[in-house]
Amino acid sequence: MGPTYKARQFNLSNLKGISDETLEMHFKLYEGYVKETNKLNEKISEFVKGGKVDQEEFAEYSELNRRLGFEYNGMVLHEYYFDNLKTGGGTGDADRSSGFRKAAEQSFGSYDIWKAEFVGIGKMRGVGWAICYENPANGNLSNHWITLHETGNVAGFIPVLVMDVWEHAFILDYKPADRPKYIEAFFTNIDWQAVDQRLMNKIETRAAA
Repeated sequence: MGPTYKARQFNLSNLKGISDETLEMHFKLYEGYVKETNKLNEKISEFVKGGKVDQEEFAEYSELNRRLGFEYNGMVLHEYYFDNLKTGGGTGDADRSSGFRKAAEQSFGSYDIWKAEFVGIGKMRGVGWAICYENPANGNLSNHWITLHETGNVAGFIPVLVMDVWEHAFILDYKPADRPKYIEAFFTNIDWQAVDQRLMNKIETRAAA
């Protein structure tokens, strides 16, 4: 049997511009991804143990694995998302002395240019994620649009800042056309220390390699 995952608990409430009702709904959705990931791992393990991978059931086995990519990434990306939020996150921008701000300046020329691109990606039509990644080979940051959960992730890159822009992330608080207001609220709740820590962990890993 594949690994079994347990839904994590996140101590988030009273966020600026993101209601507790939205968080409650979002946590339930996340728990569903955890449940479905475990269920799919169990079904896939049954196929492998039964030696059915090379038989007529191969098509079903293939679809289970494809679905696992959606459910598993849905679980993990939500954990990144909740982990880079906190109550009383701050002013909405990274501190001038933060490692993330320095990395953004190095990668984009200025923090403001990085933010404008990240926000612009978040405003793109459709459902998905806006993610700022670090290239572990050189420490450069880049912003990407992730369709669904498993399509568009950059192989080998490390998620540093993850923003959920599926409508369930804000629909109780804002109209679909008001996604920019949600993005603004998201920035006022970012835990920049958590974001910096993700960078620091990768720097330490590179130094130890």
